[in-house]
Amino acid sequence: MKVVKYIVFLSIVGMLLVSCKEEPKKVIKTEPIAFTKEGELTITKQKVDTLLTTLDIEFAESEYETQTGLMYRKSMEDHQGMLFIFPDERMHSFYMKNTEIPLDIIFLKADLTIASFQENAQPMNETGLSSRVPIQYVLEVNAGLAEKWLLEVGDKIAYHKN
Repeated sequence: MKVVKYIVFLSIVGMLLVSCKEEPKKVIKTEPIAFTKEGELTITKQKVDTLLTTLDIEFAESEYETQTGLMYRKSMEDHQGMLFIFPDERMHSFYMKNTEIPLDIIFLKADLTIASFQENAQPMNETGLSSRVPIQYVLEVNAGLAEKWLLEVGDKIAYHKN
């Protein structure tokens, strides 16, 4: 009797193992996310009131856009960026989860002056990158541009929507 119960038990376990076999993972192909110009932004050197650069920008204003940002992008041109607009000035922290390109993250006060920045944020790194001070805007551009433009705290941006 014990042998019959043992054989039935093994049969049930065997059926469960076969039925629980994982199917191969399916690869979902997605189209690259294209840049959509929604406005223009200028960066001006504070001390000498000189225009440093003009960028085509996308806006991140809704909660979804703010949470997604530049995730899943394969590339971005040096004359492009994303501007995050928050409803009020407060501390913010960004991370690079699912972001495939290195970025410079420029934190801006309510008056649109640079408060701080994080240069060369590494792709896929989930470490929080703090604004260090209360801010209301964040500009993300390709890594290396903050250094190329010699950005400093106090430099100013201006933007307009299309």
